[in-house]
Amino acid sequence: MDITWYGLSCFRLREGGSVVLCDPYDRSVGLTLPKVRADIVTVSHDRPGHNAIDRVQGEPKVLRGPGEYEVKNIFVTGATTYHRKATRAASERNVIFFFDFGDLTVGHLGDIGELPTQAEIEELNIGDVDVLLVPVGGGETLDPTRAVEVIGLFEPKVVIPMHYRQGGLNDELAGGLEPVDKFLKEFGAAAPDAQEMYKASRSSLPEETQVVLLQPIQ
Repeated sequence: MDITWYGLSCFRLREGGSVVLCDPYDRSVGLTLPKVRADIVTVSHDRPGHNAIDRVQGEPKVLRGPGEYEVKNIFVTGATTYHRKATRAASERNVIFFFDFGDLTVGHLGDIGELPTQAEIEELNIGDVDVLLVPVGGGETLDPTRAVEVIGLFEPKVVIPMHYRQGGLNDELAGGLEPVDKFLKEFGAAAPDAQEMYKASRSSLPEETQVVLLQPIQ
């Protein structure tokens, strides 16, 4: 499987002939998303930075809510979580998605801001998470400290940070996000070299949780 990051929370997961695209954005965020073909598109919440399905080529199955799905032999589990607000009652819904490709399970946490409980995670019945895509930039999403806590709940083999301050974001969005360095310091990891693509396989997974940084593809 290969994983490509297009910036913010948008990733392409490609395994064999199947492609998943998570949280496609429009130009309002300051970035330009290349045209990408996909079989599945997930939308964690209905905002311009995450719901630009018109940017996606093909005739993808669009998943926007919690539930269990099967598309092209990919088993997808979606669950309701929340942005970071004073109370859950005032929070905007965020849907986290987990993709079971058979040999690997990848989780995309969207704009999660509130920590799920261990019981809520166990209710998902998703088994081990191999690769976890985690927002780390703060604002309405997880800040570096909470991101580390969430990683501890899921115990993935590989963590790929997302939704942090990066070049090209509009000033308003970038100003509300922390750089990835703060997360790396909180996690206790040295900054790894950024890769254009992460190639994941069962045999290449590390024994202990490892952080992988990706370069955003524009």
